[in-house]
Amino acid sequence: MRIVVINHLTLDGVTQAPAAADEDPRGGFPYGGWEIPYGDEVMMQSLGFGGAPNGPDNSASSGGGLLLGRRTYDQFYSVWPKRTDNPFSEVLNRTQKYVVSRKLREPLPWTNSTLLQGDATESVAKLKQQPGERLVVLGSGELVQSLQRAALVDEYLLLIHPLILGTGRRLFAEGSAYSKLQLVETKTNSKGVIIATYRST
Repeated sequence: MRIVVINHLTLDGVTQAPAAADEDPRGGFPYGGWEIPYGDEVMMQSLGFGGAPNGPDNSASSGGGLLLGRRTYDQFYSVWPKRTDNPFSEVLNRTQKYVVSRKLREPLPWTNSTLLQGDATESVAKLKQQPGERLVVLGSGELVQSLQRAALVDEYLLLIHPLILGTGRRLFAEGSAYSKLQLVETKTNSKGVIIATYRST
């Protein structure tokens, strides 16, 4: 399976708490919910939720499963199963979710969830060898950094917002591994968000 990372980030690389004020307040982060004003139909279609019968090949709603870190899993579970009028909830509920965590224990509370215990990169490397199309990583910044250092990420779909925050946790923090990427697709939405797809070379 290919591993595809989908992440919102600012021009200065911040990925912390894009969706809600209380999503991730670590370090006293004051800008939670920063990505909300930038959504539109182009962004939704790029993520596979724009009303088209089939999303793009690297969308969150296409085949395969989701790969999540504990913090993102807990945050998603606290929100999305309750939003029964949102198509994103249906997608997340029915999709197989693999969760990397040393703290969680089975059975996990959300339907179609499987716990990957032990070392994150070893567990994901084994999972990657199984048959299937792709594993999509949503959010999960610390997990993404571990996978990037282990050269396990095949593709990035990055939604780059015209915004500089100057503080917050970044997608590629100090200590990230040297990587060369190929830009394979780019588009811009009506709010100035650059939606770029990169593949590892």
